[in-house]
Amino acid sequence: MPDLVPSPPASAVTGPDAMAYDHPADLRVVRVFVGDRAAALGLPEMRAELLVLAVSELATNTLQHTDGGGRVRVWAQDGYVVCDVVDRGPAHGFGRQMPAADALRGRGLAIVERVCDAVEAIPVPDGTLVRIRLRL
Repeated sequence: MPDLVPSPPASAVTGPDAMAYDHPADLRVVRVFVGDRAAALGLPEMRAELLVLAVSELATNTLQHTDGGGRVRVWAQDGYVVCDVVDRGPAHGFGRQMPAADALRGRGLAIVERVCDAVEAIPVPDGTLVRIRLRL
């Protein structure tokens, strides 16, 4: 699994802020981890649920479209809760239209863009890091 780069600044509020996942059964653990970290960092419950939804969509995408699993990290910085999801996949295509309601696939990344205040895909060695932010 590639290292999580770029790292949060030294001033970021962190803690037990990262975990790896590589199996669909890990998604529940990822959701709990992200929800717990978001609450500990002061994200209101409704916003924390949006963060959990976004990370769940990204982690599901990792498990469906890449091999080797992924890592997720959560911290607070400059009035935001910031979350990195990194995997061995190619850069994600953001800026997409929401697929039709009856579409069987392809809604996950569009959902991430709509529930987060900021989304960016950053190429990293051997993969992609998606950094999402939700305002505290």
